[in-house]
Amino acid sequence: MRKLTKTLLLILLCFCASQVSAVEMDHTFTNADEWAIYEAFHNVFWDGTNRNYKADTKQPSASHRGNGARDNDYSGCSAAIWCQAIYFDMAVNAYKRRLLDPNSTSTEIRKAKNRMSGVYSGEKNHYVNFDFDNCNTNNGWFVYDDIMWWTCALARAYEVSILAGSPENAYLDYSEKSFCRVWYGSQKVGDDGSYADPADGFTGGMFWEWQPIDKPNPHTDNGFKSACINFPTVIACCTLYGLVPEGREVPTVEYPTYQTKEFYLEKAKEIYAWAKAHFCSDTFPGRVADGIHGGGPEWSNHLYNQGTYIGASCLLYLITGEEEYLQNAREGADYVKKNMCKITSSSDPLGVRGIKILKQETGYEQGVYSAIFAQYMKLLVYDCGQDDYKSWMLDNIQYGWQTRDTERNIQDADFLTPCTAETVVESYGGSALPALMLMFPAEDATGIVTVKTDCSSKKKGFYTLDGKAVAECKKGIYIEDGKKVMVP
Repeated sequence: MRKLTKTLLLILLCFCASQVSAVEMDHTFTNADEWAIYEAFHNVFWDGTNRNYKADTKQPSASHRGNGARDNDYSGCSAAIWCQAIYFDMAVNAYKRRLLDPNSTSTEIRKAKNRMSGVYSGEKNHYVNFDFDNCNTNNGWFVYDDIMWWTCALARAYEVSILAGSPENAYLDYSEKSFCRVWYGSQKVGDDGSYADPADGFTGGMFWEWQPIDKPNPHTDNGFKSACINFPTVIACCTLYGLVPEGREVPTVEYPTYQTKEFYLEKAKEIYAWAKAHFCSDTFPGRVADGIHGGGPEWSNHLYNQGTYIGASCLLYLITGEEEYLQNAREGADYVKKNMCKITSSSDPLGVRGIKILKQETGYEQGVYSAIFAQYMKLLVYDCGQDDYKSWMLDNIQYGWQTRDTERNIQDADFLTPCTAETVVESYGGSALPALMLMFPAEDATGIVTVKTDCSSKKKGFYTLDGKAVAECKKGIYIEDGKKVMVP
């Protein structure tokens, strides 16, 4: 009996310990610190001669495709083509933040604009002038999701150019061309496109790749359909829906280079519904599978799949106002918080117990997943008003900030391991901290979507996302005085 009592007491103590609330962290970094971290990332990894980002800190340049230091290759490896889109996103986010921060100086805004333009032109030049029909395996395009990440980033660049009052149509043009190349395939390459059209006997969704690269075979429904092409496609459709003008003629050619506003929204809803049905768990709400090969979902947790599911859900919520999308986004974030973080202990670098820090994924290029997650958690926290997740993001930033290499001002995606001047840091993991910092300002000096009940404005009036003045608002997102507002 005494032994049983002791056992019960031990169980009770363990349970109570697990229920103790985490200690609140002080967030000691400032907005100036955040800008310094982003500048350090760019300065460390950007190759000013070849004008794209290096794979890691051991590369003397970024001249060609390669895995870099992890394969003992120090010959001048560029970061992966799709990850370059994430780094361009960071430049776009930096410019947007400068525009929306009332404390920004004209010099800071001009510098951010030049950075975004410079990264764009450098990447375009390096990657075959954004010829999405060129499948050269060194610096061309040979996987659908590689292209779609750029579709999303280019659309966001166009959106920011509208906020700046000077729309740069090239961003939109390349965004739509890249989208259509993925959706319809390429006459030059010979693939039949990523879209598994039910009208052609497929079961829906988006294929991840075409094979062989230079002489593709027609797709079959057993081809790999991944979360990392399906949810980014939804994000691209939603973003383009908000940017293209109404009243476009429906294209009738076999290989269009643009689509209509109605098409983008219709396909966003269709692909989202298919992907949620095939990739999302009923047993563990919010969990996203990596993909399917014609059968059931293949379960493996990846932060970028969670992030794009959250982003796709948020964007559809902002467009439609349907609460189910918002609930899905929250479930995606909650799954990460519960299952894809390490809970800190007193033995961790900061000695603070109970903080949930994002786990670093260690496969090739996987360090960039945290940057993608940051992109879409910003949508959930600020644009969708779910600010109960903000302290979690700021805690992660604090850990990364305090464990960084202070000499180079960089950190890997493993925020729980102190980074030193000798640590080889890949640009993939190195993007995590600056991406989070750009999305979550220390003092919240950012433009947050405001919910308004009408279109009355005492400022400069309302504009659509493609820059058109409106006298009357319907449900949707508009720009007022350089900031997004939502009319429900």
